Amino acid sequence: VQLQAFGGGLVQAGGSLRLSCAASGRTFSSYGMGWFRQAPGKEREFVAAITWNGGITYYADSVKGRFTISRDNAKNSMYLQMNSLKSEDTAAYHCAQSRSIGTTRVPHDYGYWGQGTQVTVSS
Repeated sequence: VQLQAFGGGLVQAGGSLRLSCAASGRTFSSYGMGWFRQAPGKEREFVAAITWNGGITYYADSVKGRFTISRDNAKNSMYLQMNSLKSEDTAAYHCAQSRSIGTTRVPHDYGYWGQGTQVTVSS
């Protein structure tokens, strides 16, 4: 399984970015997906997750109402629309594939990880 996250960049506080995650190597539509982030010197942090068919989504309290996770199984892709960005959102964002059709906030429940895409929010 290969996961590739892209779409990061430098944005001013209050701005928006849309991250994408392209998947290959396993039936994408059979597994839940998630976004995690890690800032320098900090532990990996759950951001958002989505079940196999997009029917259920979860968000960290810190991003709820500002970020939206979605997926397009026909394109083997997942997205994270990030609005009203804050400086504390600065981190490397990683996409991950769950071990099942469901999804959780726990990194251990994800079997495959992509390299991160850097998001930097300037205040």
